Amino acid sequence: MTSFLFDLAFYVTVPFWLLMVVAPRWSVTQTVIGSPLIVLPGVVIWAVLAVPIFPEVWAAVTSPSLDVLRDLVADDRAIALLWTQILAWDLFLGRWVFLESRRLDMNPFAMGPLLVLLIMLSPLVLPVFLVLRANARRRVEQPA
Repeated sequence: MTSFLFDLAFYVTVPFWLLMVVAPRWSVTQTVIGSPLIVLPGVVIWAVLAVPIFPEVWAAVTSPSLDVLRDLVADDRAIALLWTQILAWDLFLGRWVFLESRRLDMNPFAMGPLLVLLIMLSPLVLPVFLVLRANARRRVEQPA
């Protein structure tokens, strides 16, 4: 069951990423991605994974240490839980990046690859987006 949920967590996020990357200007994409509820499938999977190991998870997040986390991730259920949390968070972050890029009329052909990289390396790509966003904001806010 854990392996199934691990895989499912990925597959419930893919359609939203595809919309943002492949069809950024489609009205359906704007409507779907406009809702923060797109992260709910991942959150539900996270909850299903968390319930059986919640005492261990709670102990790890309230008194974190390398030893406690090492012991926790020795359990496949915890790895699946962490993976699901990463996917849900990355989707939430990707949604914000997408909406900001559309609001600032940033080039979707440039944003597509950036969103793909964001899926894989969000801590490295987010600062790149923030620089691009600052430049786009200056462009938009300049009087004509």
